[in-house]
This record gives sequence, structure tokens and C-alpha cells, in this order.
Amino acid sequence: MQVIQKLAQSPSTTIAPALAILLIVFGVPTVQLFLESMNAPNFSLQNYYSFFGQYANVRVLLQTLEISAVATLICLVVGYPTAYLISTASKRARMILIVLVVIPYLTSGLARTYSWIVILGDTGLINSVLMAHGFISSPFPLIYNRFAVYVGMVHIMLPMMILPLVSVMMGIDTSLIAAAKSMGARPSTAFWRVYFPLSIPGVRGGTLLVFVICLGFYITPAALGGLGDAMLSTFIASQVSTGYDMGAISASSFILLAITLMLLSVFGLNLSGGQNAAPKPQKGSCQRLGILRLLRSYFNEISVSSRAKRWPIELYRARMNAGWSRISARVILALVMLFLLFPEFVVIIMSFSEGATLQFPPTGLSVQWYTSFFNNEAWHGAAWTSVKIGLAVAVVSTVVGTLAAYGLSRLGLGLRSFVTMTILTPITIPVIVVGVASYFGLANLGLIGTETGVILAHAIGGISYVVVIVAATLANFDARLEQAAKSMGARPFTAFIRVTLPLIRPGIIGGALFAFIHSFDEVVTTSLVSGYSVRTLPLKMWENIRNEIDPTVAAVASLLTLLPIIWMIVLYIVWWRESARSEVIVLEGVS
Repeated sequence: MQVIQKLAQSPSTTIAPALAILLIVFGVPTVQLFLESMNAPNFSLQNYYSFFGQYANVRVLLQTLEISAVATLICLVVGYPTAYLISTASKRARMILIVLVVIPYLTSGLARTYSWIVILGDTGLINSVLMAHGFISSPFPLIYNRFAVYVGMVHIMLPMMILPLVSVMMGIDTSLIAAAKSMGARPSTAFWRVYFPLSIPGVRGGTLLVFVICLGFYITPAALGGLGDAMLSTFIASQVSTGYDMGAISASSFILLAITLMLLSVFGLNLSGGQNAAPKPQKGSCQRLGILRLLRSYFNEISVSSRAKRWPIELYRARMNAGWSRISARVILALVMLFLLFPEFVVIIMSFSEGATLQFPPTGLSVQWYTSFFNNEAWHGAAWTSVKIGLAVAVVSTVVGTLAAYGLSRLGLGLRSFVTMTILTPITIPVIVVGVASYFGLANLGLIGTETGVILAHAIGGISYVVVIVAATLANFDARLEQAAKSMGARPFTAFIRVTLPLIRPGIIGGALFAFIHSFDEVVTTSLVSGYSVRTLPLKMWENIRNEIDPTVAAVASLLTLLPIIWMIVLYIVWWRESARSEVIVLEGVS
């Protein structure tokens, strides 16, 4: 009996369910795919030779890297100043701006991709407006090219660049900038010499996150790009759907996985810790460096008086430029928020068109496409399937992920980091690799084309989100409260239920919500493991977007656009109410 109690209280016991699901659905199949790519048991590199021996394959790989790098660079160039302006805004303005960034982040990626089809298409918003005013006589080729791919990918990934940057920038002590300016440094010098180096962790994290996710993009390039804009994920998906050459599929997947792991192992480490000491210069160079230091200090002393004279002038000039700086900041923020939110508003407006096709502005208002959605069994049946699967994924992910996060909080730092990274693997590598591994894992279990198989495939990602959010909540949890309850006679399970669980409830609800969103919006993995037997709403939307069957998809995209507002309201209510009740719950739990 004591052995059973010790096992129940062991951190490994609470982590085991998460690791078991991860290994069965993703881990073991990944190992099997690697062995298949090596032609086990003969073990050869023939599949990799075949891949790199074909020019088309190499071109698609290089094209994938190029598109991902350019999209990441654009996100960084746009996202860094936006994050800086958000982090330096007033508290109220900062919260509003963060919400405006989070809303597109929570919106369905498929709906956002469709919004750009509506805007950039030959009969879309831009071409319709230009032709109506006589600026052009025929539509501009704004879609089905590399430009459209970049626009769509940047629109989807920009919030993922901004949010990590804002998180890091809000932790930077701005008094350091003021101190640098008070010592005579110009604003640009203070920024590049003080502020920017402190923001490097956010730059590194956001850039790595965006680039890795871009490597696995499938829907956006396929919907907005042309035949010459295919990415490796599209190539892998076509291999899975058109053939059963496991060796070739595995090799393609592991090439993409190898690139990802290499990037994570290099840039995922803290390279700024100064692990390697700087090499010592030679004796002659020491003397030259000493002379240069003396000369620099001498000229600095000479310039002190001139800087002192210029200081009042610079202060006056700074006051004059402050107004222009505020105007520029507001213009930049307005343009970025317009880029993030305007496409969704366009889709909402066009979904009320009374014509047989979507037009902007609508010639008249009608709810015919919404009526079509609710009256069409295929549409609302697919929506109900997505809701059922999403709720099941949320329940499984929340229970398993919460237990895993609680167990991880009681592990040692080194082991905790390793196990955490293992659990987070499904959301840190390209989704197409996860989809392929899940496909073969569920094929081993005979669950391809079943709702259970789709739930398990979605759950490995949902568990990762729950672990991240609940672990962050537990990081701020005072473990002494649980210890106090145990010291007063409460059993470990009772202390967890009465004290720990109520205090981390906001994180649990937030994790469940993100797990549901992850499942409800998933299309890549679902398209591989559903076997065309399980028709979810994203799959139905993707079918309509590719074949342009029915403008009802505009109404569906509008409904999905409104969902993030509901998510934000729910999260706000949960966090606000729980924070107000936390002290009461602690007292009740201890007593």
C-alpha cells in the first residue's frame, strides 16, 4: 500500500500519461520513419541520395528555406519597432494594443488566408476598387505568386514575432536608457548600445519561432502561391496522398526535421552567456590598444565642454521632435494594426453580399450565405464534428497536460528542461512532420479515418499548449500553501484539490481553451489522418477554397473571425474573477 502511495505521489507518475500519448502517436512512429528512411535493416542512404539527386527536390528545399527566411525577415523588420512602441506605451494603451495583436493570433489561419484571397483576387477588393475608379483596365496579378505568399505568411506570423518581443522588452529597465542619455549619448546610440542588446533574447526567440513554423507552412503557399511557389511541406503532403513510398516520404520529412533540430540546437541555446573567454591579444596589440584607449579618453575629455554647451540645445530639440516622434509612432502602430485586422473586416463585410458572387463593396446586404451555412448539412455537420473533436481534445489535453505540468514543477531543473522540451516537440517542429509521423503512428493502431485517431493526433499538440500555460501558472504558485495544508493534516490529493487546483484554475481554463482552438483550427494533420472519412470544418473550408465551390465559406470565415473576441472575453472573465477569489480559496483550503 505504501508503494502505491509513493508511486501516486511521484512526479513521474503524473508525467507518464503525457509521455505515453506522445510516444505512441508521435515518438515511436518518428523512430520508425527514421529507420524506413535508412532502409532498415539494410541501412543505406539511398533515399537521401535519391532526394538530393533530383534537381526539382533540391529546388523545392531551397525555395522553402528562401521563403521562410524572407517571411521571417519581414516579420522582424515590421515586428521589432511595433513591439518597441507597444512596450513603451502607457499601461492602458499597451493592453489594448496587445489585445489587438492577440485577436488575429487566435483567429483561424485558414480564415485569414481566405481573407487575402478575397482582397488580392482578380475580382477582389484591390482590383475591384482600382478598376471601378478607372486606374486600371484589367486586374493586376496580385495573387498566385510569391508576393501573395509573403503577404499571407507575414500576416499569420507577425503576431508570433511581436508577442515574444513585447514580453522581453517589458522586462528591460528603461532607466538604463535614460542613464545613457544623461551621460551624453544620443538617443540612437543609447538604443543600439544599451536597449537593443538587452532585447536580443526576444529577437532570437521570435525569429526562431517564426522561421521554424514557416518551414512547415502548407495551406497558405498552396492557396496564395503559384506552381513555382511550392514548399517542401506541399511536396511531402502530395507524396502521402498519391503514393505509399515510405522511404521517400520519411527521407523528405527527416530532411526538414534535421534543419529544424539544427536551428533549435544552435539558436535555441543562450549564446550570450560568455561561455568562451575572449582570446588574449598579443603583446604588441596590447600596446596599440592601450594607446588607442588613451587617445579616445583624451578626445572624450576635450569634447566634454562642447557637449555641455550643446546639452540645452539638444534638450530643446528633443522637445520639438517629441511631437513628431509620437505622430510617427501612432502612424506605425495604426498601419500594423490595419494590416492585421483589416482583412478580417473585409471578409465580414463581403459575407453579407446579396450577389451570387462575393463583391466589395456589396451591391446589397443579405444573410443568404449564413442561411446557406445553417441549412446545409455538409457545412453545419462539419462544424459539429469539429466542435465534438475539439471538446474531446480539450478534455484529454487539459487532464493529461495539467498532471504533466504539476509533475514537472516537482522535478529537478535539468531533468525538467529535458522532459519539457520532449513534451513541447509537437509544437516546436514543422507541423507537416508531426502530421506524417502521426499518420503512420495511427496507421499502426488502425485508427486512420476515425474520430479517435483525429483526437489523438490533435491531443499531442493540445497537451503541449496546456503544459506551457499551466506550468507558467505554477511558476507563480507559492508551494508553501500546499505544504501548510499538508501540515494541518490534509492528504496530498486533498491539498492538491482544495488548494493548488483552485489557484491554478485560470491557467487550466486557458490551457483548455488553447487546446480547443488548436484542434478546431487544425487542417494539415487532419487532412493526413482523417482518411477523407472525418470531415471537419477546416477541411470543408479548405475544399471550398481550393475549388471555389461556394461563397458560403465567407460566412464561415466571418464566424471564425468573431470567435477570438469570445475567447478574449472568456479569458478576461476567468482571470479577473479568479484573481479576486484566490485569497478566499486559500483560506478555505487551509482551514
